[in-house]
Amino acid sequence: MKRTLTLAALTLATLTAGTANAQAVRTEKNMSLELANQIAAQSVSACTANSYAVTATVVDRAGGVRAVQRADNAGPHTVEASREKAFTSASAKAPTLAIMENSQKNAGATNLKDIPGFLLLGGGVPVKVGNEVIGAVGVAGAPGGHLDDQCAQAALAKVQDLLK
Repeated sequence: MKRTLTLAALTLATLTAGTANAQAVRTEKNMSLELANQIAAQSVSACTANSYAVTATVVDRAGGVRAVQRADNAGPHTVEASREKAFTSASAKAPTLAIMENSQKNAGATNLKDIPGFLLLGGGVPVKVGNEVIGAVGVAGAPGGHLDDQCAQAALAKVQDLLK
């Protein structure tokens, strides 16, 4: 009898552990290299149509670079600026234009600029599938962050059908 109870307890513990382990594993959506390249190309194209020479960087959900495209005549500083905008947007899961505006209006958020790798300028926009952020695009080089933001938004609108 005691052995049966011990065996039953052991079986129950094993089943419970198996259930806990199954809940600990997550499934996440990620963007392909092809999608990242399309977003970068569409961003550069949107800005080029307005005569802005920019760089577009696309990062995955963890902020790792997936694609970079630099337009002819884009300044060398735009490469790192676009990466930092994309990293900031992916990390905060929000557009950098909104983060910048919030930090300017909210004294408690002014220290966001001190986070390593964060760049609080417009032009970083999250890439989402539904409500899930799977990465971000950062655009740098237009004469104003609001214009970089417009190029990124235009690029995401062009690939919206792929984000399902």
